Amino acid sequence: MNEGQIELLRGTLDMLVLKIVALGPSHGYAIAQRLQQISKDFFQVHQGSLYPALHRLEDRGWLRAEWKESETGREAKFYSLTKKGRRQMEEEARNWDRLCDAVALVLSAQEMAS
Repeated sequence: MNEGQIELLRGTLDMLVLKIVALGPSHGYAIAQRLQQISKDFFQVHQGSLYPALHRLEDRGWLRAEWKESETGREAKFYSLTKKGRRQMEEEARNWDRLCDAVALVLSAQEMAS
């Protein structure tokens, strides 16, 4: 993978995490599980990618974190979306839609007969 592809993947993960957290405050493991469930097992995010993304989003002010008791009775860091995070998620979703439209246009172009 080249550097541009890694950035695209990181940006995509950030957008997906923001969307999952927008559905309701969650801790890291629950975010990964929900993303996997909603995507019908397409996205399987490992801790080594998820937790750096959560910290990055928190550092940017897009997520807020609070320690609470999880459903297992253990303390866990629950993430919720900030107003700034909601605006970012909406902007990323618009950009993603434009990207998908542009890719679809290229893929639907008719090949010239040789």
